[in-house]
Amino acid sequence: MSPSQPMLHLVCGKIAAGKSTLVAELGRRPATVVVAEDDWLAQLYPGEQASLADYVRNSSRLRAVMGPHVVALLRAGVSVVLDFPANTLASRGWMRGLFEAAGVPHRLHHLDVPDAVCKARLRARNAAGEHAFNVTDEEFDLFTSYFVAPTPEEGFDVVVHRR
Repeated sequence: MSPSQPMLHLVCGKIAAGKSTLVAELGRRPATVVVAEDDWLAQLYPGEQASLADYVRNSSRLRAVMGPHVVALLRAGVSVVLDFPANTLASRGWMRGLFEAAGVPHRLHHLDVPDAVCKARLRARNAAGEHAFNVTDEEFDLFTSYFVAPTPEEGFDVVVHRR
């Protein structure tokens, strides 16, 4: 792989596992653009993220418009760090469609962090007030109940991070 070949970077991890920190690091690479779901959702749907159902609805809308845009960026030679959670089989299936349509390699960055560490970080993040969304412990547990770690059978190029 040449240094100029575009790549799609995907992130998988529970809330407050460190995905945004890793995304920022990856996004500093040359010819790389970050597309962050939380930023788009906060701007497009302010005050409309009160439940898991709201998130699913709004995220689906965003993916429908963002998917072709990400493919176009990759085809144009720009690497993309997709800061959308690759936390379920369905979300990873959508993401697979992106790099396959663009004909580029990918990396699935799996942040494997214990729940207790995530919850401690989440409480600190909520207290700081700098994140687009505050998440309670109960909401963390709800979202985490849907989390499915990637398996070798899925065929992704996985890089595991323990932070």
